[in-house]
Amino acid sequence: MNLYAVFGYPITHSLSPRIHAQFGRQLGIALTYERRAVPAGSLAAAVQSFREEGGRGANVTVPLKTEAYALASTRTPRAERAGAVNTLTFRDDVIAGDNTDGDGLLADLAYHKVALPGARLLLMGAGGAAQGIIGPLLDAGVDRIAVWNRTQARVQEWLARLRDDRLREPVPGDSYDIVINATAASLGHALPPVPDAVFRGALVYDLAYGPVAGRFLAHAQAQGAGRVLDGLGMLIEQAATAFCVWHGVRPDTTDVRALLRGETV
Repeated sequence: MNLYAVFGYPITHSLSPRIHAQFGRQLGIALTYERRAVPAGSLAAAVQSFREEGGRGANVTVPLKTEAYALASTRTPRAERAGAVNTLTFRDDVIAGDNTDGDGLLADLAYHKVALPGARLLLMGAGGAAQGIIGPLLDAGVDRIAVWNRTQARVQEWLARLRDDRLREPVPGDSYDIVINATAASLGHALPPVPDAVFRGALVYDLAYGPVAGRFLAHAQAQGAGRVLDGLGMLIEQAATAFCVWHGVRPDTTDVRALLRGETV
C-alpha cells in the first residue's frame, strides 16, 4: 500500500492530499495521502502508529518541523543545514529526514520571475519554516538577509550557527527589495510589530496561502508594498520535490497550479 500523509496542527485546511493525488494521477502512481492532526510533542507516537499502518512517508508542517528533525535517524545535507525537516521517508528501521521548503520557495519565486541575486531581504520569523528557506536564499545570491523574530535571541543563535556575513539583525531605517513572512501572523496571531516602512515598494511574500494569507498581505499592501504573493506556489513546488524523494520522479506542477489557484483566490 502506498500510504502517505501530512502531519501538523491545525491540519484541516491542508491542500497537500489534493496536490499529491493530482501528481499520482499525472504519473500513474497509485497512492493514498491523508491529513493527520498531530499536536506539538506527539510526532514520535504518530509516526510509530503510521508506520504500523504501512505508511511510507509523510510531510510535516507547523508546529512539527524541528520535532521531525530530532526524530529523523538520517538527514539530507539540506535538512542538516536547516535544522528542520518537512519530509520523512520510512524504510525498514530508518526514518530519513529531508527539507524541501527552500526548493519550493525558489521554484515559486522563479515562476513569478522574482530576481534574487543582489536583493536586500527581510525574513520575518525564525521557526521551522524560516529555517528551511534561509540557506537556499543565501545560495541564490541575495545581498543580505535581515532576520526579525519576536525573540531576537533565536536570531542570535542562527547567526552564530550559520556564520554568513550576509545575515544580520534588522537595522532601523533599512529598506528591502523582498519581505518574507514566516511568522504565524496569518494563522490568527498578532501582526509582527515591524515598522510599516519596511513594506514600502517591496515584494511581500507570505509562506501561508489562500484566505489565511490575506490579512498579512492586505496589511502590506496598505503600507505601500509593490507586489504581494502568497505561498500556494511554494506549497505545490515543495510537494513536487517531496513526491520525487518518495517516487523518484518530479511531477510537472503547471496543471495543479492552475487548478488550485482558481479555487483559492
